[in-house]
Amino acid sequence: MPSVLGLLEAREKRVREEITRLWEEAERVQAALSEAECVFQRLLDARATVAKVLAVPHSVAAEPVSDAVAGAVVPRRTGDMDSSVLAPHYQQILAVLESEAGREGMRCQQLAVALGLQAVPAKMEGLGRRRSAWWNEGGPAFPKSARAGAI
Repeated sequence: MPSVLGLLEAREKRVREEITRLWEEAERVQAALSEAECVFQRLLDARATVAKVLAVPHSVAAEPVSDAVAGAVVPRRTGDMDSSVLAPHYQQILAVLESEAGREGMRCQQLAVALGLQAVPAKMEGLGRRRSAWWNEGGPAFPKSARAGAI
């Protein structure tokens, strides 16, 4: 028959192990709670930022930028606009299309070579997209050689 002290020691050992396990679990839950609170605070900050941005009058927020910036979208055509308002890569395309070789019409591959680009499909697609964006915005002084089908 087991002794009473032996039974108490065994029970005490199991309870200590349970306490250790529960403390470890509490630490894990506390860390998860802390992380969730950080995420929640970031969401609240994002909501406040979006609310501030949306509070700006639309006329100010939607005002187009007319300066030539690399990678910028084609500005909307107004009056007697010239090519200086275009981003540099569009100015290069226009210069090639206005040259003697470009007046007869060019395919994308010819245009890429004239611009010093590799004549690979990725470059052809990029040139085609630029031409389309430019044409859709009524590109300023768009030469006849660059109109639909030529590129």
